[in-house]
Amino acid sequence: MQRKLLLLPVLLFLLGEATAQSTLTVDYIMRDPKWLGTFPSAPYWSEDSKQVFFKYNLEKDPVDSLYKIQLDNPAQVSKVHWTEEKSLSKPQSTFNSDQSLRIYRKDNAVILEEQKKKTTSTLFEWHEPVTNLRFLANENRIAFNSGGNIYVFDRGSKSVSKATNISNGSKPANGSSSAESKAGFVEAENLALLGVVRERKEAQAKSKAYREAIQEKSEEFVYYTQGKNLSNLQLSPDEKFATFSIFTPATNKNTAVPNYVDASGYTEDLNSRPKVGSSPSKVEIGIYDLTRDTVYFVTTANLPGIKDLPDYVKDYPDKTWEEKDRVVTLSSPVYSPDGKRAIIQVRAFDNKDRWITELNLQTGELKTLDRQRDEAWVGGPGVGGGFGGGVLGWLPDNQHIYFQSEETGYSHLYLFNVTSGEKKSLTSGKYEVFDPFLSKDKKSWYMTTSEVDPGERHFYKMPVMGGTMEKLTSMTGSNEVVLSPDEKKLAIIYSYSNIPAELYVQDNKVGATAQKLTAGQSEEFKAYNWRDPQIVRFPAQDGAQVPARLYLPEASKKNGAAVIFVHGAGYLQNVHKWWSSYFREYMFHNLLTDLGYTVLDIDYRASAGYGRDWRTGIYRHMGGKDLSDQVDGAKFLLAEHGIEPGKIGIYGGSYGGFITLMALFNHADIFTSGAALRSVTDWAHYNHGYTANILNTPEEDPIAYKRSSPIYFAEGLKGNLLIAHGMVDVNVHFQDVVRLSQRLIELGKDNWEMAVYPVEDHGFVEPSSWADEYKRILKLFNTTLVAKKP
Repeated sequence: MQRKLLLLPVLLFLLGEATAQSTLTVDYIMRDPKWLGTFPSAPYWSEDSKQVFFKYNLEKDPVDSLYKIQLDNPAQVSKVHWTEEKSLSKPQSTFNSDQSLRIYRKDNAVILEEQKKKTTSTLFEWHEPVTNLRFLANENRIAFNSGGNIYVFDRGSKSVSKATNISNGSKPANGSSSAESKAGFVEAENLALLGVVRERKEAQAKSKAYREAIQEKSEEFVYYTQGKNLSNLQLSPDEKFATFSIFTPATNKNTAVPNYVDASGYTEDLNSRPKVGSSPSKVEIGIYDLTRDTVYFVTTANLPGIKDLPDYVKDYPDKTWEEKDRVVTLSSPVYSPDGKRAIIQVRAFDNKDRWITELNLQTGELKTLDRQRDEAWVGGPGVGGGFGGGVLGWLPDNQHIYFQSEETGYSHLYLFNVTSGEKKSLTSGKYEVFDPFLSKDKKSWYMTTSEVDPGERHFYKMPVMGGTMEKLTSMTGSNEVVLSPDEKKLAIIYSYSNIPAELYVQDNKVGATAQKLTAGQSEEFKAYNWRDPQIVRFPAQDGAQVPARLYLPEASKKNGAAVIFVHGAGYLQNVHKWWSSYFREYMFHNLLTDLGYTVLDIDYRASAGYGRDWRTGIYRHMGGKDLSDQVDGAKFLLAEHGIEPGKIGIYGGSYGGFITLMALFNHADIFTSGAALRSVTDWAHYNHGYTANILNTPEEDPIAYKRSSPIYFAEGLKGNLLIAHGMVDVNVHFQDVVRLSQRLIELGKDNWEMAVYPVEDHGFVEPSSWADEYKRILKLFNTTLVAKKP
């Protein structure tokens, strides 16, 4: 009797576990996302600042359409008719310096619009397509590109002149034609016998030679591209120089991804990317001196540190490293408003250096203004990537340039005086700056930052030379702001952890209240009480405080099991206070929590939002700190949240799938089960742009690849593994999991299974695929973490 009474609490506990239920199901949450409602995106203002346009879908169309709200009637959300939408389009629209004038293209014509008078006039019509319209320093003159050359329209004389003379071909060979130079026996004999004919022939030759000599002296300069791909052709605002890029693509072997379910009924190969270690493409910047009629190219040999070797070479003492100029990529020149100066951003192909330089337009030489060196890789918000990009420009004084840098460990905004050499930080602190831009009058900055919290985004205003930052938004979460043309209003796409995006409008004032304009949640979505996950920090083994989202079940439903979610991309933030791009996973985590699971979603080392050291914490060792952060997260759950040993699962897609594999292969004592979705299994098979930043190349740094690739650790699998992958994945190829499955077979592992999705790429599209995948994940966790074995 006593034994029966002792067993009763255990029986009741198991019964409670078995009956924990949710109103959610996998099939329910993985339907077409339209069931959630419609949510605004891509807002922009009417020119008079009285209407806001945005993408929306009130009528359940196949895709979102353009809608508008008039501020004087904010309750009315109207769909924009296609004729009105077409009338809003002003291709290549650009303003003069004080934004009093605008030019744009309409069909074959270039239109001038006077903002105060609200009048338009046709400047000229052109017989070929027109691109790159812009005002020059003399704003009576307008430059445009057409047919591979630059032309200038003068508003005073109403005439067009050709500024450059570029030919996409090779220079014609000099000398006589082959027919003239190969006179045969008959002609030679005829000229020898007939003197008058011979004299006329000689006179013709002398006349032709004279005409060619005169023509050669007066012939216009022509730059022949020799068939090379010329792009980014632009005229300096002072009209003295033109610059252009010549891009020579590398010839790398691409991989093929078989499509077994092509509409044709045949297996068709999809052409995909090359693998890491590919040869670099070549980018050259040419300078066309319009005064001297000559073309020359930018030289990079004098860049400081151009021959520097990376620190990791010390791990290969037996290898000889050649001292040579590193391959670099040059961005297009950015001219000062008066056109007298130009700056160029230069990136090393190994991405360990970024130089901001001043270009000597007379010589093509570069003077380094700022060098950012990172032994891992240069990156961060506003810093740009391997082919340029990032924040870079001039103030209207023609002396100060602005840019972003991670010099302090966080990406901030800087000014540099090109005359004095003085560098000034406009922002500072343990936060990051996003998307800074100048006000119309060029007296202020507007920008978004994470100063309040890494998990929030707010909009600020600051004096152009630095000073107090005024926080303009106040709603907790993410505030994505578009400023009205008159700079009096803010259109805000706002969301919170458990509230999808909605459109708000607010006065451009500190402390102003935002007015909600849309309410797109469906009744179905609102019927469930979606959780606002706690944001916590737990200690890592190296002392760092790791941020995470924590979902806690009700005490009565708690089953003692936990699931750790690993977001993808590596450099991505998911621990924040706004609606996640991982909304399906967010809903799945609500379902898991209803069923009694504790869920932890970690912004591990490599994640975005926490500065340079967090971003580069995985350098040369993926599966190092990013993996130990998952292990420390599991220990945190065991110690602080009553999770039982042997009842922790892990799952994620892409980078998250990679971490899941590394977790099961290296920490079987912590993780009982895992679902690895669209996983990288061997980094030597991934692309160059992403992988070489973190692991260098497999030819030069094989140590980094072997300690970072799951396929080398597969013998450590002891727990339960689900592998899921799309067969037409052109990002992480299906080949990755095919190779891993063969490795697991050869190792004699039998505690794994693989689900394949024939019609899916890297990001699943079909609701049926999402539902199938997540039902398998739920079954894995229910059967291996919760259900008791007999």
